[in-house]
Amino acid sequence: MPELPEVETVRRGLQPVMEGAKILAAEARRPDLRFPFQPDFVARLQGQVVTGLGRRAKYLMADLASGDVLLMHLGMSGSFRVIKPDNDAAPGEFHYPRAKDSTHDHVLFRMSSGADIVFNDPRRFGYMKVIARSALDEEPLLRGLGPEPLGNEFDAAMLARSCAGKTTSLKAALLDQRVVAGLGNIYVCETLHRSHLSPRRIAATLSTKKGEPTDHAKRLVGAIHTVLNDAIKAGGSSLRDHRQTSGELGYFQHSFKVYDREGETCKTPRCGGIVRRFTQNGRSTFWCAKCQK
Repeated sequence: MPELPEVETVRRGLQPVMEGAKILAAEARRPDLRFPFQPDFVARLQGQVVTGLGRRAKYLMADLASGDVLLMHLGMSGSFRVIKPDNDAAPGEFHYPRAKDSTHDHVLFRMSSGADIVFNDPRRFGYMKVIARSALDEEPLLRGLGPEPLGNEFDAAMLARSCAGKTTSLKAALLDQRVVAGLGNIYVCETLHRSHLSPRRIAATLSTKKGEPTDHAKRLVGAIHTVLNDAIKAGGSSLRDHRQTSGELGYFQHSFKVYDREGETCKTPRCGGIVRRFTQNGRSTFWCAKCQK
């Protein structure tokens, strides 16, 4: 599933053709994706100007002049394709193959910028919903989300407070969107490795008995910031043949230290350990037992 840097890369790819443009026509080609479309879904979009295109965790959020917000989630197999008279670009062509079969083109936005934006989703785990901005705080899909890992409020103290008393593994805590929003399996594996913390470590060890952040928490937050910023700068990490609007490729997958490197020598200087994989909470965990404690 796309993670925060991939969704941010998609947002940046859509922004030039979507932000500031009017939705001349909207089309939902089936009654549902993961959830049914609202009966007034198309009517609330057509004729509206997109005043801003943002992101919250793994959600894309298009602000409309009407005061509504179009909430969009890629799900497991969703992707956007931007069609212009002179090109056909996909902002977010992911590491796992994305379908190009037009029979899975389920939503179309015709923009006044001259672009058609097509949402393709073979497995239909993505979803879209129009919400009044005034009701966002009560929206069930957003209400339980934790802080943005790149936001100003997210620091070691906040993470320590969220993990205090938690007996779950550190990896499970980081994947909990209520603890921190937007992190997924790839980035949790990478940040744990770069902060030299075991995915099996108990989450509560990020906090002292007085509730203060430990050095582990400080290292982990620093690694989260570094990895996410590097991945966004690279255009995403689980991207395959992805071209940004500048024509550059997303290439952070080449910077993986541990993810998908089972059996390889650990890239931590002077470590010499071997990267192993095991299943944790139904997901593959990649780690080095020698330098991650």
